Amino acid sequence: MASCSIEDVLAKAERDEAEKRKGITVNKDLDLEFDPGHLLAFDKNRIDNRELKDIKREDFLHSLARDNTQLLINEIWKLPTERIEEVIVAKLPDPTTLLPRQKPAPKPKPPTKWEQFAKLKGIQKKKKTNLVWDEVHKEWRRRWGYKRAKDDTKEWLIEVPENADPNENQFAKRNKAKKERVARNEYNRLKNIARAQKIKVPGMGLAPTPQQSKAELAQAVNIAKISTASVGKFQDNLPKEKTPKNTGKKRKFQPLIGDFSSEKQKQLDLLKVMDSKKPRLNVTKAVNKQMREEDMESRQKNKKGFGKKGRKGNMSAEAGYKSPGGDDREEGAFLALRCEAQAHSSPNLLAPEDLVQAL
Repeated sequence: MASCSIEDVLAKAERDEAEKRKGITVNKDLDLEFDPGHLLAFDKNRIDNRELKDIKREDFLHSLARDNTQLLINEIWKLPTERIEEVIVAKLPDPTTLLPRQKPAPKPKPPTKWEQFAKLKGIQKKKKTNLVWDEVHKEWRRRWGYKRAKDDTKEWLIEVPENADPNENQFAKRNKAKKERVARNEYNRLKNIARAQKIKVPGMGLAPTPQQSKAELAQAVNIAKISTASVGKFQDNLPKEKTPKNTGKKRKFQPLIGDFSSEKQKQLDLLKVMDSKKPRLNVTKAVNKQMREEDMESRQKNKKGFGKKGRKGNMSAEAGYKSPGGDDREEGAFLALRCEAQAHSSPNLLAPEDLVQAL
């Protein structure tokens, strides 16, 4: 048994030595496909299933990996090389194999409010050339950015408007306006990001300035007033304080981006009304309005008619409603209009001016 074990050990040592001394030449039935950019080698040779199921499966896989690696190294040595700090380096070409990403693909940026509106309305962006002709310098220049055409910031003279202060620095005014535009664009960009993330954006408020104008001070006072728990209901006005402007109920408009089916239906209804020859008149509302106006006029006349001998005018004790003037013709007109308002089926609807003439 001891002799057998010694023989096995010696045989294994010989195999290891032979494995180490294997040559760089490897023979394959089918040539391997290489992608040196990714250091990949594709072996399409058929694998014997018997060797995989055999007891020496690990040795077979080790030998297969060694041969394919040797072929890949041989392929790398065919590439152009150079020496960098006493080290020979091969220049790998661009990879040709598409590999799966290590990290998930970046999500597309959510569209801005204008992009959503343009998509729904079918507005297409027109592509403009990057170069335009500059008449001042007589050359083609960029449309935007550094050294752009028609650059007004390089002007050494600015015309003062007629309604402007002659002592005002127009250069500083233009620079300030540009900074405000840049800040507004940045604020809109942050609003788009917040809207995409569904985050509530606070209002602009009052910007801190070293010297506040009269309008800004008034706005600050109004904000301080409505910041109480009662929203300024019990706050007294200052002496000579004017009523603040634009403090009423804010009008609400329909959003530009929304349900287009309802908008389409509203437009169709409006076109139907414009195309119709019959006026859309609410007879009941028109009659009630005219009756209220007549009642108000009669009350004013009765107030003027009170004197020392009592109330003027004829008072009728008859049951039922009678017109203020006591005229049977007017009472008959009121009753006729009431019947027409209740019927709502008469094809000949009266216009408001016809109602006034009838009354």
